Amino acid sequence: MDIGGILQVVSNSKLVYPEEEKVRSTSIGSTAAFQELLKQSHEDPAIFWERAARELVWYEPWNETISGQLPDFRFFVGGISNPSVNLLDRHIENGAGNRTALIWEGESGETKFYTYNMLLAEVNRFANVLKSFGVKKGDCVAIYLPNLAEAFIAVLACFRIGAIYNTVFSGYSEKSLLDRLISFGPKVLVTADATKRRGKVIRLKEKVDHVVSSIPSVEAVIVVDRLGSKVEMKDGRDYWWHEQTKAASIICEPERIEANESGIVFYTSGTTGKPKGVVHSGMAFVTQNYTYAKYHMDHHNDDVFWCTADIGWLTMHIWGITGALANGVTTVVFEGAVDYPAKDRFYQIIEKYRVNKLFTAPTALRMLKSMGDKATENFDLSCLDVISLVGEPFDPETWHWTYEVLGKKKVYINNTWGQTETAGSPIAGAAWLTPMKPGSSGTPFLGAVMDIVDEEGNPVIPGTLGNLVIRKPFPMLCRTLWKEPERYYASYFSQVEGSYYASDLALIDEDGYLWVVGRSDDAFNVAGHRLSTMEMESAVLECEGVTESAVIGIPDEIKGEVPLVFVRLADGFKETEELKQQISNRIIQQIGKIAAPQSIIFTEILPKTVSGKIMRRLLKEVIVSGRVSGDITGLEDPATIAQIQKIIAEKLSIK
Repeated sequence: MDIGGILQVVSNSKLVYPEEEKVRSTSIGSTAAFQELLKQSHEDPAIFWERAARELVWYEPWNETISGQLPDFRFFVGGISNPSVNLLDRHIENGAGNRTALIWEGESGETKFYTYNMLLAEVNRFANVLKSFGVKKGDCVAIYLPNLAEAFIAVLACFRIGAIYNTVFSGYSEKSLLDRLISFGPKVLVTADATKRRGKVIRLKEKVDHVVSSIPSVEAVIVVDRLGSKVEMKDGRDYWWHEQTKAASIICEPERIEANESGIVFYTSGTTGKPKGVVHSGMAFVTQNYTYAKYHMDHHNDDVFWCTADIGWLTMHIWGITGALANGVTTVVFEGAVDYPAKDRFYQIIEKYRVNKLFTAPTALRMLKSMGDKATENFDLSCLDVISLVGEPFDPETWHWTYEVLGKKKVYINNTWGQTETAGSPIAGAAWLTPMKPGSSGTPFLGAVMDIVDEEGNPVIPGTLGNLVIRKPFPMLCRTLWKEPERYYASYFSQVEGSYYASDLALIDEDGYLWVVGRSDDAFNVAGHRLSTMEMESAVLECEGVTESAVIGIPDEIKGEVPLVFVRLADGFKETEELKQQISNRIIQQIGKIAAPQSIIFTEILPKTVSGKIMRRLLKEVIVSGRVSGDITGLEDPATIAQIQKIIAEKLSIK
């Protein structure tokens, strides 16, 4: 692969060292101590994970810390515990019952506050409601809710009784909802009458009514009265949340659960168009994400943590629920869009709740950057201490803006890499304990043994782009695909024997830092030169006024493929021929004439997943065939397809 552009980005990125005072304030106290812990986790993972797990509550000890190897493995074999006990009861028993556990804010500004005592009471109520409908350990519960406090309570209630849960993004279409529910087979479905997104009412119960008759497994639908909408309630099937919980006891004995028993099924888009149901265990998931969040975020008891993800994305379960509550912090849940009704809503929330630990996506920070530096001056954001990210490559340009403008050089930026299948982030830094490197995803984290290999599965030398693989199992790694074990082996373990194949392109630099540059299917060939989206997009993002970029390869009779660039501009900047030429020149300067774009399209929208990733595949489908025929269930807003089709038709006709 031609990686000149990537190597230039890598070589220009230098280590940024944390202040010693901040290092000493961490729970481990020194960089040397953390490096020793990291070394132990890689060389003797059994001892490391045993010590980490013993920080939590177990009813019965395990008889083997690690059993088996990829792709079939188990952790804490025979260990009996309960996830909800470690997220709630443990802190209450340690005297923190009156600490604020959860702050909820709705799009219109409504708020709710729950202490750990209050949250446990509500979790127990709903757990008892589920039990009253016959839900028992191993049964399936689907949660089709926006970012409501009730969504958190429903997840924790499932943990409490050992039910296997799945959350479905509330913005999904009826077809996407139906596909997931048919595959999952829930006994109970939890939804709401409706929700608001950017002021628009989304009628969730109405969508459920249109599909539930096609899902024979569903015996009850429990409805949260979010907006007071008039909805049809079918006798014997539909029940109001508030009516059911009002009569339920606040005491519910937690189910005893073995560490490897399934707890979560989360669907992710598949290349075949059929979503994959990724299965995670309950207690092993909680154990690792407790440990990871503690070091990724440098969590302390008085933290106010905000994960900006939607409950329909596993990131919220990893960070906003498990990582936050396992570490006993206060977690903020926001229902709406972070730039509505005002673009500075993001800043409003940070200032209002004094958020000091933030987990978000590069897309969100690029949005803030596009508002300009002056927007930050209207708010007191001095509370910010750690900013972590996941979801897509984080360009160095936005990294520096985040560090210097948003964080005033007083924050730790933890850019991480993870997937639905890996749960948390096995590539990352430890807040205030490891040097930062703009653009990099960090180094292999605790217990994560990674490698970069060529097409034959052989390790490549540093500075060489290859395929990212995981060599050894860790507790939160997915265990199978729901009802599709053969697909599990074929999807992740057929490419490189004995290793998990991430389908991501990456390289390791001279400092041992990993750079994940994008999906392997995002790369394209131009006259025999293989280019990645990251190297071109990084060049485009360096141009003044550019806030987002997406590059795809489109068919060309002579070169095979040629680059086509999509650009979204920051406020106050307009499309000009001069800017278009500047973008083209920057690409050629950094990568070479081979990367000269065939066209540059300025657009105000780009198709994105729930997590904020740009869906380049859909852009390519529209360019090549004029329509989208592949899986679109991951789209946050399906309406963007028609808008993109119109923009492309207009722009390419006048190029």
